[in-house]
Amino acid sequence: MKFSLIVCTYMRPEPLLKLLKSVQEQLLYPDQIIIVDGSTNDETLGMLGANSFKNLEYFKVSDEERGLTKQRNFGIEKVLDSMDIVCFLDDDIVLTQTYFKTLIETYAVFPNALGVGGYISNEVDWRLLNPSEGTQIDQFVYDGWVRKDGSRFVLRKKLGLDADRKPAHLPDFAHGRSVSFLPPSGKTYKVEQFMGGVASYKKEVLDLHKFSEYFEGYGLYEDADFTLRLSKMGELYVNTAAQLSHFHEASGRPNQYSYGKMVVRNGWYVWRVRHPKPSFKARIKWNATAFLLTLIRFLNAVTSNEKKKAFTEAMGRTAGWLSLIFNKPRIE
Repeated sequence: MKFSLIVCTYMRPEPLLKLLKSVQEQLLYPDQIIIVDGSTNDETLGMLGANSFKNLEYFKVSDEERGLTKQRNFGIEKVLDSMDIVCFLDDDIVLTQTYFKTLIETYAVFPNALGVGGYISNEVDWRLLNPSEGTQIDQFVYDGWVRKDGSRFVLRKKLGLDADRKPAHLPDFAHGRSVSFLPPSGKTYKVEQFMGGVASYKKEVLDLHKFSEYFEGYGLYEDADFTLRLSKMGELYVNTAAQLSHFHEASGRPNQYSYGKMVVRNGWYVWRVRHPKPSFKARIKWNATAFLLTLIRFLNAVTSNEKKKAFTEAMGRTAGWLSLIFNKPRIE
């Protein structure tokens, strides 16, 4: 299969260089690399001019075309007709040498797959569960593996608000467990959603479906929206053997107030995309969980080392939640 790689970037020339160097080391190299640059300066262009990468095409977008979903849709239009698969990577990623080989081979094993996600291996500590040991409330167990559960999930368990579906499947009240709750087992799991920064799709899918431009700028949860819509039409998978590292570069991210507001409003939007008419119980649980997570961030403003950051995000979450009373997002 021939495949393209699209990387949407914004003001991150050094992380992008690290990514491209890891692409250069791949056992299976992309047939086309498309860089869609939304930067307000020419540092990324200068970096690429000083370094040579095979099959690379560079595009600088205008102010009107800037933003993650707009840049992704721009990149899709530049994909060659001869491609079979289109891969997306965030610009602060570093790949293992076998990433593309393992990812692309998944389509041969699961020919009905509309898309396949990769697996971030550097964010969570997992270990194999000893069959004789018991599990604690602050642990999460899946497929014979165990990891630590954060305080917010422990509290949600105690209040009956924990996710009631498998990881990467959205409950009827949303607030599920993400791909990070799938273990590094080397297996391929069928899912409803995966992360856009480590994603791939059949080109024929992207010829018909584009990323929603409701998610302006930073585009929080745009990947959940897209994959949840696709999951209604066909099969999606995450291959945990297709591994990479994600380094969460701070530059190019929104301020904490805007982030907190997006968490709530975009989270509500994604919930209603997947469950347009939730039950009364599901509505109560969505709001109760949103309230709980906001309260935790307010408490973090007292107990954490990043008090200002936590308080600002909590205020953003509160503003986003209150805005839903008068100005709900319109579902496309």
